[in-house]
Amino acid sequence: MSVLALVSCLTMSCQDNNSTINPAPTTGVLINDAFATSQNGWDGDVSDYAVEQQSLIEFSFSHAGLPAPLDQSQKALRVFGRNRSDDIFMFVRKQLTGLRPNTDYKLQFDVELASRYPANSIGIGGSPGSSVFLKAGASATKPEKVLDGTFYKLSVDKGSQSDAGPAAVLIGNVANGKDVEEYTLIQRTNKEQPLTARTNDKGELWVFVGSDSGFEGDQALYYSKIKVTAL
Repeated sequence: MSVLALVSCLTMSCQDNNSTINPAPTTGVLINDAFATSQNGWDGDVSDYAVEQQSLIEFSFSHAGLPAPLDQSQKALRVFGRNRSDDIFMFVRKQLTGLRPNTDYKLQFDVELASRYPANSIGIGGSPGSSVFLKAGASATKPEKVLDGTFYKLSVDKGSQSDAGPAAVLIGNVANGKDVEEYTLIQRTNKEQPLTARTNDKGELWVFVGSDSGFEGDQALYYSKIKVTAL
C-alpha cells in the first residue's frame, strides 16, 4: 500500500472513530436548567382563550425573583395570567438542536416550581391548586398559540386540562403540599410515564412545560428548575 493510500485510510478511520465517539445524543441529560441568574434560552406564551378575552388575560412572562417567603435573591421564570376563560394554558418553551434527525426520543421531565395554593383551596371553576394541571411536552415544531376561528389554541395537541395529548403528558397539579396559602417549591416528574417525541430532519425538538387551568382567577407560577432526560 502506498504512503498516500495509507494516510488516506488512516484519515478515514479517524473520521469514522470520531463519528462513533461523538454521535448526536440519543440518551442522557438534554437540558438541566436553573434560572437563578439567567433565562437560559426559555421564553413563554399563553393559549386557550377567546379573541375577545385578549385584553382581560394580562399574560406576562418574565425572569423575576422568587416570591416571599422563598429566597427572593434567586430568580425564576415567572408566568402570570388572569384566567377569564376557565381554561388558559400558560407555558414556557425552549428549542433543542443537535439531536439525531428523525429519531424518537423517550423523555423524562423533572420540574421545580413555586406555587401558592393548597390542594383544598377553593376558587371559581375549581381549586387554584388541585384544578390547575401541570403538563410537560415536546414537538418537532414550535409550540405556539394559533388562531382557530375566534379562539387561540396551542399549535400542538397537549390535551385539555387533566387529559394528556399526543404532544404532552400530565405531571401533576400545582398544589403546594401544605394546608396554608404560601409560595412553596414543589417538584413534579413524569418518571413513571415518559413522553415519546420525534425530532425533525434537522435534529431539532421543542420542549415545553405549562399549566392547564380549570381555575378562573389570577395566578402566578415561578419555574425554578427544568431538567429533561432522554431515556
